[in-house]
Amino acid sequence: MSVETILAAADRIRPFIRRTPVIKLEHCAGAQLPEEFYLKLECLQVSGSFKVRGAVNRVKTLEPEKLKNGLVAASGGNHGLATAYMAKQSGVPATIFLPTNASPLKEQKLKNWGADVRYAGAVWDEAHEAAQAFSAKSGAFYMHPFADDAIVSGQGTVAVEMLEQVPDVDLYLVAIGGGGLITGMSQMIKAKNPNARIVGVEPVGSPTLHASFAAGKVVRLPEVTTRVATMACGCTDDSIYEVARQHVDDIVLITDDHMQHAAEVLWFEFGIAADLSGAASLAALMSGAVTPGKHDKIAGLVCGAGVDGLGA
Repeated sequence: MSVETILAAADRIRPFIRRTPVIKLEHCAGAQLPEEFYLKLECLQVSGSFKVRGAVNRVKTLEPEKLKNGLVAASGGNHGLATAYMAKQSGVPATIFLPTNASPLKEQKLKNWGADVRYAGAVWDEAHEAAQAFSAKSGAFYMHPFADDAIVSGQGTVAVEMLEQVPDVDLYLVAIGGGGLITGMSQMIKAKNPNARIVGVEPVGSPTLHASFAAGKVVRLPEVTTRVATMACGCTDDSIYEVARQHVDDIVLITDDHMQHAAEVLWFEFGIAADLSGAASLAALMSGAVTPGKHDKIAGLVCGAGVDGLGA
């Protein structure tokens, strides 16, 4: 992965995705927000999240022979939806393995895309093992959500757009599950704006990269306790760790309840329907996990759609 592969991915995927808008969060009664805080609304993206960017790039760089038996993925929901979308586009079947903590709404959306949905294990890592076994048996191509350069290059195209839409950002806040999004984005951002600070946001119950950074190597978490299925990952990939270590300035931890509250603010103050991971950027600020400079220009993203903030 490189800046060049990310830019090539941006050209490749353009016909299949939406250029999502950026809004400035202001005039808010429900939270004290910085003067300049911008969110890119990837919740309005095709399939409901940024994940489609990587899925399109992966499929469009595959040899046709590898597609003939369909696609398989393990997912907390969003990557599965992106995979199902690309299977539909390609005219092949999709089999998606979900952990038991995945949102029922994500399951229904997967079925709407024609996917065969199967549950395996309590967390993503267990669903990942089941999906790999299915791939080995069926010949379906396994769409790894982050340990794949084509996937990560696709996710990095979020930053290509953000750098154009919100120039001269001082601080970026990016949610982390397995680490593919922040790895792709940070590579692009640091190449174009080396003085920008990039902070990852993880749940207390799944501090995957936070623990690896502290250890100086990739570590496997002894347990994953977050209820946020799209951010639950017990172990990242070596290549993700190496690139993130070079470009990510810090990683902060927030609780699931912090994300829940932020999702409620996004809905009631701005009409944005975010899943819990999509509320992570805002939650990092509202919780005090991140303290920006007084005049910092800050950007994050609502990385996934959901109804987590609608029921309060």
